[in-house]
Amino acid sequence: MLEFIQKLIQRYRSILMSGDLEDSTKESYQDRIDSLSLAEAFLKKGILNKDQKQHPIQIAVIGPTQAGKSSVVNLLLDSSAAGVSALAGYTAHPQSFAINLKDQEFIWLENYFSPFKKVQQSQLSHDAYNRFSITHVNSKSLPSGMLWDSADFDSIDAIQYREGVLKTIALADVIVLVVSKEKYADQSVWEIMKLIEGFGQPTLIIVNKLLEDSQDIVLRSLEEKWRQSRKDNLPAVIPLYYQKQGSPAADQLDRALINRLFSKHQRKQHEQYQFQFLKQHWPDWVEPVRAEFTVADEWQGIIDNCLKDAMVSYQRDYLDHPNHYETFQNALAKLLTLLELPGIAKAMAKTRRVLTWPARKIFGIGSKSRKTAEHSHEVALLNQIAEHFLIQVADQVLDRMEKEPEKRQWWKEVNALLRQQREQILEQFQLSVNAYHQDFSQEIESTAQRLYNKLDDQPAILNTLRATRVTTDAAALALALYTGGIGLHDLIVAPAMLSVTSILAESSIGAYMHRLEAELKKKQHDTVKEKLFATILRRSLTLFPKMMHKDRYFNISPEQLEQAEQQLKQKPHGLQLF
Repeated sequence: MLEFIQKLIQRYRSILMSGDLEDSTKESYQDRIDSLSLAEAFLKKGILNKDQKQHPIQIAVIGPTQAGKSSVVNLLLDSSAAGVSALAGYTAHPQSFAINLKDQEFIWLENYFSPFKKVQQSQLSHDAYNRFSITHVNSKSLPSGMLWDSADFDSIDAIQYREGVLKTIALADVIVLVVSKEKYADQSVWEIMKLIEGFGQPTLIIVNKLLEDSQDIVLRSLEEKWRQSRKDNLPAVIPLYYQKQGSPAADQLDRALINRLFSKHQRKQHEQYQFQFLKQHWPDWVEPVRAEFTVADEWQGIIDNCLKDAMVSYQRDYLDHPNHYETFQNALAKLLTLLELPGIAKAMAKTRRVLTWPARKIFGIGSKSRKTAEHSHEVALLNQIAEHFLIQVADQVLDRMEKEPEKRQWWKEVNALLRQQREQILEQFQLSVNAYHQDFSQEIESTAQRLYNKLDDQPAILNTLRATRVTTDAAALALALYTGGIGLHDLIVAPAMLSVTSILAESSIGAYMHRLEAELKKKQHDTVKEKLFATILRRSLTLFPKMMHKDRYFNISPEQLEQAEQQLKQKPHGLQLF
């Protein structure tokens, strides 16, 4: 699960950096990165709870800019360890103060904050935000543990160091929210508090820089804001009054309350909290991933529908066309050659060579080749259908670009790929058509041989055919076809050929002949559909999504998403982090 969450974060960031998004989408994606980053850190905290069961309590002080967070940290520590400044954004890194601890008690922090680097507090710089510091503090004011001073989450520059804030929040066993009378109502405060509600962290609110005459109004308003944002009860609130010297007085803190709160944290329910957090935000996180699945399915639907139309055209304009369908007539032409040259037929049955090869050798016509695939009506029609298929697909893509503006970029890239790949696809299709035409001649020859064998079992019909002059004339025409003297269409419409076809159809093997024709046509239909339309056209276009710019899309497969979601269907203890 952790690996999948990290992959999602990486893909969201990559897409944001591509710069091809509307402002509203950019804002939405950044919000998702924030919640995903929290989830990533919270999962790491769960691992920490298992591997380092006795690690020190983690207390995170969070709040908006200039609320006085660092001042409150110093107040809690009863020291001046945290740097304080009136400038907004002065604290920009996670800074921990290890209270009465030894180094080995928090050595695991470097792994948790990775890829952040641990440095001395004095080495923290605004030139590098992926840093954190740990400072040893001896204090009698708080129990042993780690108190974290964090950067704000609402300033202009906050986006640059927000990751450190989120890591600190997810690590915390206890949250101390610091707001001021000017900042307690800021939307950013309540957005983050609503987001982390599912973590179940005990919380203390400190209202800083408060004036006594406005205390009641501010605290009532604060309570209302809490109830609008969260479902749990309002936590303990400590008011700190404004001091002219700028820092609150230590005696304003309720130390007993703070110590009780800091001892309330429980890590036993962490698994349940992280499971609920993932379940709550999962639909929003994967919504654009599913949108990619949807548009990819739409693309596949366009391909499949256009291929159906292509097959309809092939069926109508060739297989079922009374004048254009030539394949079975070709088989009959081969049959006639066998009928008039039985010696050749026997040789063919033994050697399984091309039927007309012995005839060409006998008649000495080796210099002339039979009609090539380029002269076939079927070949010409298939190439024409392929061109029409690509035009039809392109038209539907352009239509999607107009009707689906939110997916325009995806369709725009598909359209560009169609233009770039068109000639290559058509060339590959034409080569495959020629290969199919040549290979399928074996099926034609097999059909002719089966018809001949059937006639051989019917000597009366066979002798009747051989006794007629029309059979000899038709066979001569068939031989002329193979030697290049006439075209197949000329053979089909010749009176002698029509007469032989009529005799066969009306004989006792007429039904068998029609069955062979239907079988040949079915095999031809299936071969064209699989070897040409599916293998060449469908496969070429199906690969388009994988050819797009990787940095603009999530590129997460349905299988990867399903594998991650299977974990969410299990009980919390079944959630696999890695």
